[in-house]
Amino acid sequence: MAVDGTLEPAAEAGRVAMARPKADLSVLEGSLGYIFRNRLPLERALTHISALKTTAAGGPNYQRLEFLGDRVLGLAIAELLFRSYPEASEGELSRRLAHLVRRETCAEVALEWNLGPYIRLGQGEIAAGLRKKEAILADVCEAVLAAVYLDGGFEAARDLVIRSFGPKMTDPGRAVRDPKSMLQEWALGRAKPAPVYREVERSGPDHLPMFRIAAMVEGYEPCEGEGRSKRLAEQAAAEAFLRREGVTGKAMA
Repeated sequence: MAVDGTLEPAAEAGRVAMARPKADLSVLEGSLGYIFRNRLPLERALTHISALKTTAAGGPNYQRLEFLGDRVLGLAIAELLFRSYPEASEGELSRRLAHLVRRETCAEVALEWNLGPYIRLGQGEIAAGLRKKEAILADVCEAVLAAVYLDGGFEAARDLVIRSFGPKMTDPGRAVRDPKSMLQEWALGRAKPAPVYREVERSGPDHLPMFRIAAMVEGYEPCEGEGRSKRLAEQAAAEAFLRREGVTGKAMA
């Protein structure tokens, strides 16, 4: 057993063999701009639990790596923003951070890396087209960042974050008002009470919960969003509401 709780390479190799992607990982490494010394973390990062014939103890899938990658991404982005915007307030930095680490942005990066063909899924999930599902792509993006971190350390992971997420800092509207603030202004502009957010569902383990929140405005059907925290889920729900109502200007870019 390794220090980080994963199996030693020889032991894990046998368990992950059935889930190993068939695509040439050297091509993916070229997309990432990082060559792995040990590809086992990368293979695990690309493996959905549905690809495993046994789910005992979770199997060698990407879920634990996703948990780690989320934290690696958050720290790397926070540091990048802190250095890039020395005059920005805490509120502005937080809004920029929320936009850069949200599911949509991670999925966008995953598409740029062309992760889809490398994700190992069960046959039913492949048939359902889950390689193109935004949530799966976002999760695997974070898992790949964790794999780079475990293989090459924080500096290697940070460099990958800078290359892949850094250019998105200057996307038009990337840091304009957050969706919750926009939805509140939209509602008040129509003489409606401020939006209300209701927790619909909480799933997943205690250390890695997933929240589903409904954004509700009087007189309108609610919209739901998901996130790893209630705050992120509320932002996702507010954004879904605004998009449904056609409020998709520069602030929602």
